[in-house]
Amino acid sequence: MAIMIRVYGIPNCETVKKARAWLQAQDVPHTFHDFKKQGLPTDRLDAWLAALGWEALLNRRGTTWRQLDDATRAGVTDAASARALMLAKPSVIRRPVVEWGDAVTVGFDPEDWQRRL
Repeated sequence: MAIMIRVYGIPNCETVKKARAWLQAQDVPHTFHDFKKQGLPTDRLDAWLAALGWEALLNRRGTTWRQLDDATRAGVTDAASARALMLAKPSVIRRPVVEWGDAVTVGFDPEDWQRRL
């Protein structure tokens, strides 16, 4: 039985575009969850935080992070503060977040993804 692959992100993100194109090129069935249109499911965010840790999930290199004021950035010091920021601004989450059945990854790594299939 094939695993259900779910990709979370925003459609205009270049990394998400590459990841989705790669999955399509491999004929891998998957679903896409758009943070902008469908919102950020809090139960999934909690599962990702538990699986990956907040540091791996928080994108400190992206535009959204850079646009935050210094006080807001300095206030992100633990899982609870990172979670609150991610709920308020889902674009600060590193993308794509991919659920591979019961495993979860963040970012696009074609070699790792090939091994998972």
